[in-house]
Amino acid sequence: MTDHIDTQPRRSFWRGFVDHPASVNETYFEHMRFAATFALTLFGAGLAALIHAIIPPLFETTASRLIKKMHARMEARH
Repeated sequence: MTDHIDTQPRRSFWRGFVDHPASVNETYFEHMRFAATFALTLFGAGLAALIHAIIPPLFETTASRLIKKMHARMEARH
């Protein structure tokens, strides 16, 4: 009796490393840079919002300004 291991899900997962970036007209590394920049900007916006929650006069518009800028970048991609 031969054990058969279905490798299709594994292939599909790895294809995503190429297919998904290509869907937004980017290479894997271009997409990685965009996503990492996006993540760091979100982190910064979250930190600004947290500081603002504790000390209201600080970073009054920082989080919303960063999020609006990120939204504009996302819209421009599609």
